[in-house]
Amino acid sequence: MTRETAAELSGVDFAYEKEEPVLRDVHLRVGRGEWVAIVGTSGCGKSTLVRLFNALLRPDSGTVSVFGEELTEHNAPLVRSRIGMVFQNPDNQFIGETVEEDMAFGLEGLGLAREEMERRIASYSDKLDVSALLPRHPGELSGGQKQRCAVAACLTMEPEIVVFDEATSMQDERSRLELLTVIRGMKNHGGYTILSVTHDVDEMLAADRIVALKEGKICADRTPDEFFADPGLLRSCGIELPFRMELARQLSALGLCDAEGEYGDAAEAGRFGSGSEVDQRRGTRS
Repeated sequence: MTRETAAELSGVDFAYEKEEPVLRDVHLRVGRGEWVAIVGTSGCGKSTLVRLFNALLRPDSGTVSVFGEELTEHNAPLVRSRIGMVFQNPDNQFIGETVEEDMAFGLEGLGLAREEMERRIASYSDKLDVSALLPRHPGELSGGQKQRCAVAACLTMEPEIVVFDEATSMQDERSRLELLTVIRGMKNHGGYTILSVTHDVDEMLAADRIVALKEGKICADRTPDEFFADPGLLRSCGIELPFRMELARQLSALGLCDAEGEYGDAAEAGRFGSGSEVDQRRGTRS
């Protein structure tokens, strides 16, 4: 069944300098409730692409539509209210002296009643397990705590589309996995359309689709299984095959295992937990 369109780029061109186009004739449709990972080498236009969706940038040509409405300078503020963004460095998102002040700042811009603001802050801080951090200054928090608070602040605005712009790239391994668990939970909740600009393989594996950019154009739009089955595509995107997948392929080449079976386990690791969890399941089977 075809999903309702949440966001769409049609024939979009964009350049910061006229002589150096960043995006060229980009066509991309994202269905409501989908998780789409945007990948590619540095400078290929990934962050530029997602900033077009919430009117932080305007295309030089082509159209940008959100929930069927073409983006214009007149409706840009309304569109931004439907799209939340979580950036690579959470420090760039904090404004208030405390986490709670920071969450309230965005809600005040929506003109909400105090009771509704308090309800949302309490609800989303509980969902992201950051309630105990509300009275603290953001500078006192660990990187993982800051990123979870940034996600909570984003979700208090109740956006329909959430963009993660390399949000896991500055995190340590534990914080990265915690944030990935949060994003999976949002996906499973069913109320969010997710776009994630990423170099993180586990993030890619958890998505519904992987869209690859090369030299400002979309060079692939595939499921994770299809994407990781193409070594040439991985190389062109600067992505190394995860060790568990490479090992499965080498064992398969030697006739020591079923490549499809091992590959399925690798994909499962990205969708439902860390590699250690998969290893535990394998240990149970052996």
